[in-house]
Amino acid sequence: MTSETSSSLTQRFQQRFLEKQAEIVSFTRALVETESPSGDESGSRAVIELLANAAAEARCVTAIQRVDAPGFGQHLVIRAFGGQNDLKTVMIVGHTDTVHPRGSIAERPWRVDGNRIYGPGIFDMKANCALAIGVLHACGDLGVVPRCGVTLVLTCDEEIGSFSGWPLLENLARGSTVRCGLVLEPPVSGGGVKTGRKGTGMFTMKVQGRAAHAGLDPEKGASAILELARQIERLSALNDMGGGITVNVGVIQGGTRSNVVPAEAQAEIDVRFSTAEELKDLEQAVFRTKPFDERVRLTVTGGINRPPLERTPQVVELYQLARNIASSTGFDLPEAQVGGASDGNFLAAMGIPVLDGLGIDGDGAHAAHEHIIVDDIPRRGALLAGLIASL
Repeated sequence: MTSETSSSLTQRFQQRFLEKQAEIVSFTRALVETESPSGDESGSRAVIELLANAAAEARCVTAIQRVDAPGFGQHLVIRAFGGQNDLKTVMIVGHTDTVHPRGSIAERPWRVDGNRIYGPGIFDMKANCALAIGVLHACGDLGVVPRCGVTLVLTCDEEIGSFSGWPLLENLARGSTVRCGLVLEPPVSGGGVKTGRKGTGMFTMKVQGRAAHAGLDPEKGASAILELARQIERLSALNDMGGGITVNVGVIQGGTRSNVVPAEAQAEIDVRFSTAEELKDLEQAVFRTKPFDERVRLTVTGGINRPPLERTPQVVELYQLARNIASSTGFDLPEAQVGGASDGNFLAAMGIPVLDGLGIDGDGAHAAHEHIIVDDIPRRGALLAGLIASL
């Protein structure tokens, strides 16, 4: 495909999304008003039903699979462009669960304010689920058949760790040759894509000390809280190493009364890291720790939730392709590396080039002011469709 042909096709996609913008907005509203907080099985199934029915009408769709995830809901796998099973596949990844509990739509109903539309979960990422279905329709309607097959995977538990979504993604990726992963998470401020994400880990550190009367015989006690404080200070020093490591102790508990030397204490710890080498440093610092007070006992549980998405040369090549496609719509696509993780991290750990943050621009993910920018719908649709057509 020549640059001129690619540019012309991208502009045709953009015009198509302009024509279909009202339909995409209407479908987005239906998804937003069908609440699907993480772990709500009935809400998950209801949203999947809407998406599956909409996908079934796309000319290029060859298979639709609902995958039960007990305790979470349903995942949705959509395959497009028949006859491509023996070729490389582009995997598009998103999620249907939100952080907003049931009843949020009654408290903060769908609201249009000029070029912004507000609603719980619209930015992260109901509008992007609607956009993905719109991209499949656009390719089919315009008769565009990419060189790669397309597998769209919408998981139902991304916001709570992808404990059932990740194995599904891994199985799908191992069962085919994945050319790249395109992740529909929201973009960074200004509409930029994400070419790097930190890996994440969650740990609980527990300290078992020795209780004693704080006034009569404090020397007989071994303070679990004091030990925990020293460990927190040690771990927090990792933030000053100058790399991509961050450690945050977000929750602490311990003690019984002010006049008792505390026998128990614990902390919940969030860690982030940019590279596999930093992960090794973190694991040694967290798991191979020794108590400052030899009379207490330390235990650490938990582990790494998501590996890092590193900015490899293959990711840079994918980003440059996206940037060239975006320029056809008059948009200079920026990039950024961020601290948050997504399901794209899992694909990156399998050696698959991943471009993240391809969703519709807006703001307020997980917040009361969550919204999308309406005018960005045609631009994002053209970018995603143009990428599929160019790979």
